[in-house]
Amino acid sequence: MSDLEQLAADAVKCALQGGATDAECTISEGEEFSAAVRMREVESLKEAGSRGAGIRVLVGNRVGSSYTSDLSAEGISRMAGAALDLVNITSEDPFAGLPEPDELGKLGGDLRLYDDAIAGMATEWKIAQARQAEEAALSFDARIQNSEGAGFDSYLGTRVFANSRGFVGSYRTSSCGLSVSPVAKQNGSMERDYWHTSARAASMLESAEQVGKRAAERALRRLNPRKVTTQKAPVVFEPRTARALLGDLFDAVCGSAIYRHASFLVGRLGERIASENLTVIDDATMPGLFGTTPFDDEGVACRRNVVVERGVLKTYLLNTYSARKLGLKTTGNASRGLTGNAGVGPGNFFIGAGESAPETIIAGVRNGLYVTELIGTSANTVTGDYSSGAAGLWIENGELAYPVSEITIAGNLKQMLMEVEQIGSDLDFRGSIAAPTILIREMTISGQ
Repeated sequence: MSDLEQLAADAVKCALQGGATDAECTISEGEEFSAAVRMREVESLKEAGSRGAGIRVLVGNRVGSSYTSDLSAEGISRMAGAALDLVNITSEDPFAGLPEPDELGKLGGDLRLYDDAIAGMATEWKIAQARQAEEAALSFDARIQNSEGAGFDSYLGTRVFANSRGFVGSYRTSSCGLSVSPVAKQNGSMERDYWHTSARAASMLESAEQVGKRAAERALRRLNPRKVTTQKAPVVFEPRTARALLGDLFDAVCGSAIYRHASFLVGRLGERIASENLTVIDDATMPGLFGTTPFDDEGVACRRNVVVERGVLKTYLLNTYSARKLGLKTTGNASRGLTGNAGVGPGNFFIGAGESAPETIIAGVRNGLYVTELIGTSANTVTGDYSSGAAGLWIENGELAYPVSEITIAGNLKQMLMEVEQIGSDLDFRGSIAAPTILIREMTISGQ
């Protein structure tokens, strides 16, 4: 075992010797960097490291947890003791406990979570990337007259987990990203937009010139927006806004929302909850992506879960606790920080790509809205009610005609899911939640 794996195993052993019937320990360490540039000048630099451990102990069905940044033998012992002290003031929970031994495991093979090239990036090069992205945006068009800045960030980390059921595992991760937010101005109209690229491997980043150019194009197309009259019309969500919509669906299939009866999908397993065009998958086994890990934060091997298959709800996403509350099995979606009970988190949670290019989807809309930004979204996972401020481009006769702003789109997630008419082919992973372009048959658009 590595030193950190041995340390996690020692923490578990210490808790058992102190009277715990079960225990699990998480250790995390990382190095993060960020550089921010605005109007060609460096505005801020940050380089920081972190290292800490957390333990969760059980005495029967009572739970206590603690954490520390002191990874000495004495620090680990004090952490275990503090967690055991907390057990004495907690009540019993019949659903508390570790996964069953046969549920524990980890994926083998190279999941491409770490790239040495990111560790080798020089600070000067990272700053230069941010400068180049901003310069590409500022020089793209005379109407790009200002910038809210550009930034480059990177992260290197290690995650370790051990429990009293004999599981010990660890993995390293890396990531880097580049973004820029230019401001366009014309005839008294001033608009901003942004573009970004992020990846676990340096070679997967878009170039600084591409990022700057794309951000500039997006800002320019928002100039001189119009208002539209209140109406019901088709709504096309571009991938960036479709991801936000999919995040609301994740909240509805999350096991904790289900057992609390805080979701409109309670009791709907096996039923049609969406258009047959919609398939939603959670897959933490896909190499090189942000939601990929060899095991979840309870030591359960990650897997591919088909959540919605052609409109039919196939599974909720569960950790051990929510699975027991519902009389089901964990789906390997436990997620936690250093301390406390595990919650439920996504692997790579995405809408399966369709066959239509986004241009084809737009071409099929006679009159509707292409959403490029969502503002102040409110989604009620109990009732399904959905409302969000929005900006984008109005579609006329199958073409993007002019920018629109100061509008609100509203509907109900139950109906919106059933009215997903088309799915784009442009699935793009820029985080753990991903979606292609999607077309919803009708929503209420509130304007003037």
